[in-house]
Amino acid sequence: MIRNPAPILKFMSADRPYSIEFSGHGVREEGFLYVAEQGDIPFLVRRTFWTVNTPATVVRGGHAHHKTEMVLIALQGTIILHVEDKAGTQWQFKLDRPDTGIYIPVMHWHTMVYEDQAVQLVLASADYEEQDYIRDFRAFKRP
Repeated sequence: MIRNPAPILKFMSADRPYSIEFSGHGVREEGFLYVAEQGDIPFLVRRTFWTVNTPATVVRGGHAHHKTEMVLIALQGTIILHVEDKAGTQWQFKLDRPDTGIYIPVMHWHTMVYEDQAVQLVLASADYEEQDYIRDFRAFKRP
């Protein structure tokens, strides 16, 4: 039996962060459902992780990745996301809606500041590998 090959997925990765809107529906009295399908994410998702119970004003992140792309979503509460590329261009995003994610390309330094009770979901393009992380900002900025 001859099978058709799997479809080739074409993703729209970019060299700068940008917002992604997810579809959803619901009403206040019953709650809401939001959906992120593979076609909504600009890479094949290999890893998913989340942060909970982060005290207010704690700064997390403080690194860049050699090869991992990510989409960050605030499922609950508010997270302020700061992103910087190697050239020094900076972006700031306020994540406070579960129907919106921010795409972070490779080689972009990022930090997040949480409000109390914020819950963050991260979709990542690669499995965890410590050598993928750049944790020294000066090393990140080197040409």
